[in-house]
Amino acid sequence: MRAIPSLCAAALLALLLPGCTGPTVVNTEEPVSSAPAPTAAPAPSTRPSNAHLANAFGYAAPIDGATGYAFTTPSGRWQCVIVPRTRAACGKAGGSGAALGITGAPEEVPGPDGDTSAPTAILVDRSGDPQFAASPVPSLTDPPVLPFNRILAVAGFRCNVQEATGISCLSELTGKGFTFSADGYTTAYTDVPADAP
Repeated sequence: MRAIPSLCAAALLALLLPGCTGPTVVNTEEPVSSAPAPTAAPAPSTRPSNAHLANAFGYAAPIDGATGYAFTTPSGRWQCVIVPRTRAACGKAGGSGAALGITGAPEEVPGPDGDTSAPTAILVDRSGDPQFAASPVPSLTDPPVLPFNRILAVAGFRCNVQEATGISCLSELTGKGFTFSADGYTTAYTDVPADAP
């Protein structure tokens, strides 16, 4: 009589096994939709070079009742001012408010009084886009010359002068900036090459 319980267990097991197996897999040879390809990682932003920093202390100057930083280009034609954590702006030396005379620059921009006039400065604010403005760069008496291939980095901005490209300034917060000379301009910062003399 011992065989009956074993026989019953085997029959029960045979009934349960088909219920435990999964459904039959049918392969129709159709391609399976692939997962979306991963998007390419954003290109790493290039950090501006610190290889040719000027001593900012030598460029400190009183600007509108506070300490700012200013320089004149080696040619003596342009003057730039960094108002700490506010803006970097460049215009004709002497703060005369004269039109910039940059090839390709707009002929008129909105002035501080709402009327349009010729641009007298190119600037980049701490968090804004580079732009031409009809407000003169603060006039300073004989700011020091920033030599070619030296970078004045201070108070959230950096500027440099290069013989081949002109004057360039950058907001370190946004990475936006400008490069200009009398021959033209671009709304991008041009860094001093690390191997520059």
